Amino acid sequence: MALPDRSPAAPGLVAAPVPSAGVANALICAAIIVAALYLGRDVLVPLVLAVLLAFVLAPVARVLQRLRLGRGLAVLAAVLTAFAVIGGIGVVIGAQLAELAADLPRYIQVIRAKVGALGDLGSLLGRAGGLLQGLGLEGPLAPEAPAGTPPGTPVIVAAPARPEAPVLTLLRSVVGPVLHPLATAGLVIFFTILVLLNREDLRDRLIRLAGARDLHRTMTAMNDAADRLSRLFLAQVALNAGLAVAVSAVLWAIGLPSPVLWGILVGLMRFVPFIGTPIALIPPVVLALGVDPGWTLAITTFAVILVTEAVMGQVFEPLLFGKRTGLSPLSIILSASFWALLWGPIGLLIATPLTVGLVVLGRHVPSFEFFDVILGNRPSLQPEETFYQRALDGDADGLVDQATILLAEEGGSLATYGDTVVLKGLALAQADWAREAMEPERLEVVRRQVATLMDDLADRPPPAVIGEPVPPGWAAPGAIVCVPGRGQLDDLAARLAAAALQHRGFGAEAETNAVLDAAHLGRLDPGRVRLCLLGLVEDGNSVAGARTFLRRLTRQLPGTHVIVGLWHAPPDSPMLTALRQEGPAEAIVTSLREAIALCDALMLRPEVPSAH
Repeated sequence: MALPDRSPAAPGLVAAPVPSAGVANALICAAIIVAALYLGRDVLVPLVLAVLLAFVLAPVARVLQRLRLGRGLAVLAAVLTAFAVIGGIGVVIGAQLAELAADLPRYIQVIRAKVGALGDLGSLLGRAGGLLQGLGLEGPLAPEAPAGTPPGTPVIVAAPARPEAPVLTLLRSVVGPVLHPLATAGLVIFFTILVLLNREDLRDRLIRLAGARDLHRTMTAMNDAADRLSRLFLAQVALNAGLAVAVSAVLWAIGLPSPVLWGILVGLMRFVPFIGTPIALIPPVVLALGVDPGWTLAITTFAVILVTEAVMGQVFEPLLFGKRTGLSPLSIILSASFWALLWGPIGLLIATPLTVGLVVLGRHVPSFEFFDVILGNRPSLQPEETFYQRALDGDADGLVDQATILLAEEGGSLATYGDTVVLKGLALAQADWAREAMEPERLEVVRRQVATLMDDLADRPPPAVIGEPVPPGWAAPGAIVCVPGRGQLDDLAARLAAAALQHRGFGAEAETNAVLDAAHLGRLDPGRVRLCLLGLVEDGNSVAGARTFLRRLTRQLPGTHVIVGLWHAPPDSPMLTALRQEGPAEAIVTSLREAIALCDALMLRPEVPSAH
């Protein structure tokens, strides 16, 4: 057999490490994608807006179709109605801004008077006034006199000379800002109609990309995701519109100018969680400072927006579709920052709906699961993985806290917690040890932490026994003996099994596998033991070793029930199949709940007098 060539490579020839090349390729692809998103924003922004709007209008179009309207007519009516409403809102915003601009110089003077009264805080409010001026909302202000000018001296400011603008430059400066929003709106209308008319075809193409091999599952997941997104976006639009109406009405009642403008701003910014409402608070509160010489209106405006937002978020939103969007707070902030950086204010508004869509898609379509992992608010690790991770980190307190939380849940029991968390976590650790991915020192750390957890569970009082009362012979100490196999973690699983059986009311005890040695034959009393449970974690044992232990148990405890607990063994486990075919055990269980159910059944059988 030829041996592998281990001669050193020629000078100057160094093999490139594969992981580094993979990381570099991923970074290059990410940079290309970001650049494409930025450079193609003039087309991509209308397309994304159209897709999101299509999710909102899809239920409306379906309702119109049920009213005997044709598909094309229903889609056209839904889209035109939606854009008519959006256009009407835009007209109202423009009228409110024009009305506000006429009175802004007077408001600025009031704010400046307050700035002078506040002294050190003046710079902060002055920047707020400058912000309004930078947004183009502030009217012309009186020019300031140069330094050293006597008070009362009029200041004459010469009008700057303006060069004669060419016709094309004038048209570009006047018509350009108007044509760009109109072109964007036209693209959005066009794309929305196309998406709604071809939504089944687009769905089929996504199914093809996501996984055509499992067509039924993928199609069901895709339809479910589309329905969830439609309901979620429509509910958000309805809630935010209701909030805008409520805020506008209350601000009008307290006398704040342009209340509809601020209501619409609050409703729009609510699409941006966490930071949307604070951003929407600033302009109306600053305006209230300029309208009222005192502070009452500003404080009232601040309180109105906060209270209406709290009522909407804590009362109406949970009643309609629940409070959670399915996103982690960090992902919301990062998503808003990313899309705002790429696409400006439009990106800030659509960041959350777009991210929610990706998370829902990742939750229902396996091919896009990474979106749910990266952006979702579900735990990144399963409970058994969290258990193993804390054990590896030496975090016994974390293990105890996790057990306390899971055991306190409705229907939580030690057997359920052991089956779903502990035994699976021990199986993960045993698998790592079997494939030599864990050092002995780290294994010892895991053993110490889990042993601490077992001590804590043993100190907890057992709950009220549910089910048939345990007969005295089965409730006596040592009636059930849990013996571990040869695996490095089998003794911990045996302690857990004994604790779960004790919570049921059985007199269970955990022993070491040393009781099977010839030197310790007298430690197991055949007259007391009703059942012996040999507990095994598969990766740490073999079929031959399990059969050896079973033969020793049957010889040492004749007439006693002997069962095997092959913890967390899958149905196609080779060891499970071999023990079922040739093993001398009376029964084989794979979970603590199965072991308890089997003991319940055996304790009800009439006892046969033993030969000893």
